[in-house]
Formats: sequence, structure tokens, C-alpha cells
Amino acid sequence: MNEVGAPGGTASADDEILLADIGRFLDELDPVPDDLVQRVQFALALEDLDVEVARWERLDTLAGVRGSGTGTITFTVSDLTVMINLTKIGKQHRIDGWLVPAGQYGVEVRVAEHGTTSTTADEGGRFVLDNVPRGTTQILVHLGDVTCRRTVVTPTVVL
Repeated sequence: MNEVGAPGGTASADDEILLADIGRFLDELDPVPDDLVQRVQFALALEDLDVEVARWERLDTLAGVRGSGTGTITFTVSDLTVMINLTKIGKQHRIDGWLVPAGQYGVEVRVAEHGTTSTTADEGGRFVLDNVPRGTTQILVHLGDVTCRRTVVTPTVVL
């Protein structure tokens, strides 16, 4: 007996109907997001491909993703911790952040379809980004100087 999809195999009419029903079921209950391609392109569109990707450490609330609009997220990578607190202000957000170890590092926030905003953390590692629009967002931290620059990028967050 041949299996569906096996070389030389054929699907019966009942198999075709069942597969079509499963496809409709999935499209209805768990459709592919309309902006999936744009999200993937945004995540991959870093000019400098030599970056380290931080990982989620802790998510206190749903931080802008069906949440109250406020919340704290912590990201880590090897020897750097990035903690951000999100506060929704009208249709925009304020990002208060802290870097450990502390230092005057360059910080960028990228928002899909809105460009990039930059700031510098103070000696204590604190930074603030005001008026951050809604959208798919990443934070980049630039460590070191131009001669020996290291960039850390967070996973995307949808504000």
C-alpha cells in the first residue's frame, strides 16, 4: 500500500477531502499573521550581521502584547544584561533601560516601518527612549569603540 506523499503514491478522494478540511480548519483557527513576512524581514535586516542575539530572561507581564502597556523584560547574553521597562503613553511607549555591567554604551531602538532612534546610556548604564511608536521592536546595544565594536541585539518585541 502506498502512502500519501510517498514516491509513486497517490491520494484517494477521501484523503484529498480530509487534507482540504484540515487546511481550512488551520486557516480558520490559527491563520498565518498577515505581517509575518515583514516581521521576518525586519528581524533579519540588520546591517551588521556580526551581532550577538540576547535571550529572554524574564517577562513580568505581557509587555505590550495584550498586556496593560507596562512591564519589565530582561535579556541576557554572555556578559551583558539588558533590562527594560515599558510604559505605554497614549499611542507611544517610553522605554527605561538599564545595562549591566554599567557603562556609556550606544543604544538603539528599531521599530519596523518607523526607523531607528539612538541614545547613550549614562555611566550607571541607564538609558531612556521616549516616544517609541507601536510596532515590531528590537533594541541594539553597541559595546566598545569603533576599533573594537561589539553589538548585542534583543529578540523582537511587539509594542
